Amino acid sequence: MESPLADCAQGGHFHVVTPLLESWALSQVAGTTVFLKCENVQPAGSFKIRGIGHFCQEAAKRGCRHLVCSSGHISTSGTRKRTEGGNAGFAAAYAARKLGIPATIVLPEGTSPHVVRRLQGEGAEVQLAGKVWDEASLKAQELAKRDGWVNVPPFDHPLIWEGHASLVRELKAALGTPPGALVLAVGGGGLLAGVAAGLIEVGWQHVPIITAETQGAHCFNAAIKAGKLVTLPDITSVAKSLGAKTVARRALECTKELEIFSEVVDDAQAVSAVQKFLDDERMLVEPACGAALAVIYSGLLGRLQAEGRLSPSLASVVVIVCGGNNINSQGLQALKAQLGQS
Repeated sequence: MESPLADCAQGGHFHVVTPLLESWALSQVAGTTVFLKCENVQPAGSFKIRGIGHFCQEAAKRGCRHLVCSSGHISTSGTRKRTEGGNAGFAAAYAARKLGIPATIVLPEGTSPHVVRRLQGEGAEVQLAGKVWDEASLKAQELAKRDGWVNVPPFDHPLIWEGHASLVRELKAALGTPPGALVLAVGGGGLLAGVAAGLIEVGWQHVPIITAETQGAHCFNAAIKAGKLVTLPDITSVAKSLGAKTVARRALECTKELEIFSEVVDDAQAVSAVQKFLDDERMLVEPACGAALAVIYSGLLGRLQAEGRLSPSLASVVVIVCGGNNINSQGLQALKAQLGQS
């Protein structure tokens, strides 16, 4: 029987080709055909397995003996503190298990026991360090100094972007002709950087990208407005998977190479989109993904068309449904209560 590493060496990968589904409900709202690229059905629950899986495979080929990854973001609501996020950790733990390499996932203190148990279920060791992801990341970097250990960057590395570019190759294979626009959520900017690389690779660099962030996790939008990287003082949005305080420099560079419309929605719009999407498509996704869906549901797409910034007659729109790890029915109800939604 071949080892997992031998399989990787032959060009295998850990992500799956995800469905591209036409959404009747979202098409009605948008006034044009809307396709959903369902990354929420990836083995590790989000698109991150594409880039992180690729990075981990390359690290294994180079002799890595232990993978370490920081993940997760802490939020404060009144006196309650909880950590959500962890998409990068889930992807790294999954890839490590497939490679037969031990993994340590470093999360902020206050991470929910459910997340810890799930990561341990993937065979990973979990360490808690610091109050926010930035502090957990420093601990991961320290651990990675050990001989044979490699730190897995959640979003800011060329191999990560290379892995994410596979998503666009799948879009080209499924659609044949380019869509009128692509909608995606931005956290640290890894998905954007990968999608941009993919669009250039397949000759679709003319396709406009609409990026969505929530207010309070809008590091990309803030950087565009400032014309340079900006570090947010804190993450105040409920969309914790978008909770990078500073976007990857590569994401900002993409704005010079492609047509990118950076949009910011509020938490209420993101959570409302999660509920509508659940009702329309029977899929529960996290608020980070709700930010992208809100571009359609809140009428933002129509506004961009009305303003003449986007073509009034788009052939189709692809929305990347990035993931659904950090949500359950109870969590959705709690978010709605917090935001005053019935």
